[in-house]
Amino acid sequence: MTGQVETRHFRTLFISDVHLGSKAARTDFLLDFLRYHEAETMFLVGDIVDGWRLKRNWYWPQGCNDVVQKLLRKARKGTRIVYIPGNHDEFLRSFPGTHFGGIEVAERATYEMADGKKYLILHGDEFDVVVRNARLLAYLGDWAYDAAIVINVGLAAIRRRLGMPYWSFSAWAKLQVKHAVNFIGEFQRVVAEEARRNDVDGVICGHIHHAVMEDMDGIHYVNTGDWVESCTAIAEHHDGTLEMISWQRINATAEIKALPKPQNVEDMQAA
Repeated sequence: MTGQVETRHFRTLFISDVHLGSKAARTDFLLDFLRYHEAETMFLVGDIVDGWRLKRNWYWPQGCNDVVQKLLRKARKGTRIVYIPGNHDEFLRSFPGTHFGGIEVAERATYEMADGKKYLILHGDEFDVVVRNARLLAYLGDWAYDAAIVINVGLAAIRRRLGMPYWSFSAWAKLQVKHAVNFIGEFQRVVAEEARRNDVDGVICGHIHHAVMEDMDGIHYVNTGDWVESCTAIAEHHDGTLEMISWQRINATAEIKALPKPQNVEDMQAA
């Protein structure tokens, strides 16, 4: 079974919204993803570390260390890694151009794909009216999302016992609220407008935890999703085409479940 799964090699990988330091972070899924996906360049598109939650309550299990060590190891082995901070890890915005263990920090970037198309890479929180103009409300919303995640865990356990398929309460609640104010559509529109002002062909962002790739009046809008629920990433093939990878969906297959998992720190370091 393990022979059916091979490491995939891409020109570029884009991931965002990992939220290390949050109990909701799926570090197990992300570590598996990083083990079986290699790239010449990797963009960390914000909210990789959740500074907001760490300020409220320090939580840093071994899985968070493992993710950081895996990224640093990739950088040592030659992967160019660019970290574009978001609002949850905004403390890094004071260090543009700085390298940490081979990982470079940038406020935003313009990146040319293999097919010559240029993309603006940014987290996207600067286009979120709540984050920009009502910081207290943003913090309250963040707390409410934490509570929804806790409810989600309980509901998932009950649904498993009843033989029912997985259903995300937190994702449903978030989408209900944001649809009520037409948030997602407006966010996508203003981010696409920013790309148009920068004279590029597309934009890759994160922030709203809503993975999608679509054309918006000539601008290719791409959102990487998150590693809290959807566990998605964007990959650029060597011909410049983009692919959305849903690792949570792939992880449910028998082939992935059959893969050997690291049993100790030495095994993890060798991966």
